[in-house]
Amino acid sequence: MEKKKDIFDRIMSKGFLKRFEPFYAAHKEVLMYLFFGGLTTVVSVIFFAIPINLLSLGSGSVAGIAINFDVVTANVISWICAVTFAYVTNRTWVFEDKAHGAGAVVRECAAFFAGRLFTLLVETALLNLCTTAIHMNEIAAKVIVSVVTIVLNYVISKVFVFRKKV
Repeated sequence: MEKKKDIFDRIMSKGFLKRFEPFYAAHKEVLMYLFFGGLTTVVSVIFFAIPINLLSLGSGSVAGIAINFDVVTANVISWICAVTFAYVTNRTWVFEDKAHGAGAVVRECAAFFAGRLFTLLVETALLNLCTTAIHMNEIAAKVIVSVVTIVLNYVISKVFVFRKKV
């Protein structure tokens, strides 16, 4: 039985894009991850920039570590929005997961959010380092740190969340 083509498969079979279809078919998962990872980064940066420009919580320290509360708060807000977007797109188009039943989907979603929570901690630490120690612009730091986050998230999703069940 032939697999049903999704919207991206149909787009790649049209016009001049048809010549790239073999490459697309061979590397679809990575290409889709990069595409939706890019869109997730856009969602994350937008929902990071909005509170950064609206909040004025200032800086302080916790246990002797300098903390930029504006950055931390904005990053948590952007994380919630981005991870929700990423779960839906990764499940549907990137890994084409077919988990059935409420229990399977809840376990999968919990594993996805847990993996992303780990990378949130890594991302927050790197953002704090960039903005307090290096004095980098918050938005520029967010974009640079997002590259590290995208790679970590792909590995976690591929190996732990959407792994092929044997």
